Amino acid sequence: MKMTGAQIFCESLAREGVDVFFGYPGGAVLHIYDEIYKRKMKHVLVRHEQGAVHMADGYSRASGRCGVALVTSGPGATNAVTGIATAYMDSIPMVIISGQVPSHLIGNDAFQEADTMGITRPITKHNFLVKNVKDLARTIREAFYVAMSGRPGPVLVDIPKDITAQSCEFEWPETVSLPGYKPTTEGHVKQVKKALDRILQAKRPVLYVGGGVILSNGAEELTQLARALGVPVTQTLMGLGCFPMSDPLSLDMLGMHGTYRANMSMSHADLIIAVGVRFDDRVTGKLEEFAPYADIIHVDIDPTSIAKNVEVDIPIVGDARNVLKKMIECLPDEKTLKAFRESLAPWHDQIHQWQRKHPLVYAPDKADAIKPQFMIQELHNLTRHRDPIVVADVGQHQMWAAQYFMFEKPRKWLNSGGLGTMGYSLPAAIGAQFACPKDLVVVVAGDGCIQMNIQELIVAAEHNLPIKIFIMNNSCLGMVRQWQQFFYDKRYSEVFWPKEPDWVKLAESMGAAGFEVSKASQFPGVVEEALSTPRPAMVNVRVTQDENVFPMVPAGGAIDKMLVFEAPS
Repeated sequence: MKMTGAQIFCESLAREGVDVFFGYPGGAVLHIYDEIYKRKMKHVLVRHEQGAVHMADGYSRASGRCGVALVTSGPGATNAVTGIATAYMDSIPMVIISGQVPSHLIGNDAFQEADTMGITRPITKHNFLVKNVKDLARTIREAFYVAMSGRPGPVLVDIPKDITAQSCEFEWPETVSLPGYKPTTEGHVKQVKKALDRILQAKRPVLYVGGGVILSNGAEELTQLARALGVPVTQTLMGLGCFPMSDPLSLDMLGMHGTYRANMSMSHADLIIAVGVRFDDRVTGKLEEFAPYADIIHVDIDPTSIAKNVEVDIPIVGDARNVLKKMIECLPDEKTLKAFRESLAPWHDQIHQWQRKHPLVYAPDKADAIKPQFMIQELHNLTRHRDPIVVADVGQHQMWAAQYFMFEKPRKWLNSGGLGTMGYSLPAAIGAQFACPKDLVVVVAGDGCIQMNIQELIVAAEHNLPIKIFIMNNSCLGMVRQWQQFFYDKRYSEVFWPKEPDWVKLAESMGAAGFEVSKASQFPGVVEEALSTPRPAMVNVRVTQDENVFPMVPAGGAIDKMLVFEAPS
């Protein structure tokens, strides 16, 4: 059947099972948008291209499916760059379609032309420029395959306008074969057995797990393995929820703002079993002093991530879920396992001592003001029965949410971990709500972050998405202020707002419900009121300004040299 490029594009999305995508029209993609109109496809009109890509990102993280964003050429593509880089850093599968000027004008500095291929090459898993309409269906098929297979990531397809107008016979490739691209997914059995032998010799083992476990849908296998072995588990910021945080084996998060027990355990372990992690600098701290006593087993689907930052004793290249399954299959008999678990009792006793020495605590406010930690704890208590998806922005509120919002399942915690993108939470939450319409989606944002993509609130109202936004408002850029306090002799440069919006009026002007609260005693009631409204709700929560996130590892310091909370005398 003969189709235009625009028809091929829309048919290809249908073949890939795309149920909704996010975009903003422009001249280079008008043929596509005309076909979207004819087919009545589910397209969400955003208010900024960055918002479109973050929505596709949130959709992907919450659902495990491939998110899709559509933008025009030139500024449409450059506006999408931050969202693409965010997804790339966190290995989020996504296909971004960008329009391009007609083929004969490429390189002529045409109106709304940009070198989208060159700009996005460092921040995509792969990108394509379609030069022939006959290649369009195959290219889109390959784009989805590359995005979702191996180590996931964003893939961009740049389509010149003339390609969308030309016609050819539609041919859909049922299979994809890309020479040179053959991800190793299974993990070598010999290496798996070698790793298990080493685990069963350990006296102080730690399972260090991250986003790769979630991306591989391996949380169930991880939990089964950890409980069978009785090995404590610490999770990265990206991995929260891949192991139940209420489990006695959970050490919670590690790293720059990780728990004291997690960081001390990593620093004194004799074996680290790293699964789906990349030994990020926010986890390792000073590399020369990281895990000085430990052998390291590293499981990752990306061979370039293994031994990139730290030396590894037993590398296993493979999909985290598949490798964990093999480990479970190779476990010894229950008698041997029981003896091993019992041998770890001194190690667990030591971990409990660290926990008692420096638990996660803060000083409650005596004047009924809202402490940030209290805000997160109460949000958790008031919403946990609904098993919410929590979407955070970047900064102090993100770290407090990671510390105090206890995640029991994967894909319930969405945030920009690698790039640290302010403005991520609101559009990502919209994408998550489209992916999971029956779930409660809660946004935890700072007063700085929320302003960066606040325009997307009207999209939530347009589509009657009942997302609940809680602004942790300390009238400043909190994490920057904290660093200036500790490391710049309290020289507070450009971190306090001279003026801010009337948040309630702003919410209402966009069709959302607006609330404000400044007293701890009134906070639960306001939360319940916001949760009960069927439309989007935005709550401006006035919190104390001078609170700091503890523990804290100073930049470049060793992770066992933490600044910890000291109760006022």
